[in-house]
Order: sequence, then C-alpha cells, then structure tokens
Amino acid sequence: MENASGDASKNISEFGKDNLESKSYGNAEQNSVKAIIKHSGEITGYELSNGEKITKEKGVELAKAGVISGVSVSTSRKGEEYLRSLRDDDESNNLSSLPVIDE
Repeated sequence: MENASGDASKNISEFGKDNLESKSYGNAEQNSVKAIIKHSGEITGYELSNGEKITKEKGVELAKAGVISGVSVSTSRKGEEYLRSLRDDDESNNLSSLPVIDE
C-alpha cells in the first residue's frame, strides 16, 4: 500500500496489513489525548494528559504500543494513519470535542 506521496507505508511490515484497519489500544491507566494540535486547520499532533506534545505520527505509534488510552488507529482514504476516539456514550471525550491548540 502506498501513501499520498507514493512511499510505501512504514508500518505495514512492522504491524502487518491487518493492523491498517481500526484497532484499539491502551487502558485507563495510561495517557490520554487532552487536546488536538492543528496547523492551518489540519491535525498535526496531540497534547497528552502528561502535558507532552507529540506529532500525529508519534501518536499513532504510541497508540499501537498501548501508551495512549481511549483511542483507536484508523487509516484514511489517502492511506494515512490517524487516531480516532473509541466509541462510547460520552461525547465529551471524543477527539472532536477536545480543545484545539493552533500552531
């Protein structure tokens, strides 16, 4: 599979093609996403509950490693991986409801 720039996805060999679908990682004891970092309207990163600011790519990596709770990893139509909120009945913890940090 190739991403929008034509490069092969870096994570396919490490995690396998099955993991390109939406997968859940983490538990309540771990970090959670507390804010979304955007640049020119696009998500470029996340602020975690420990105060650390990370890139979107690092967020995907940490979610796969089980370090971030409450999220799943999905793949866009362009082949880019990104974080999604786990489905529950609490809209206040959805990524789309979190504060935005414009950078």
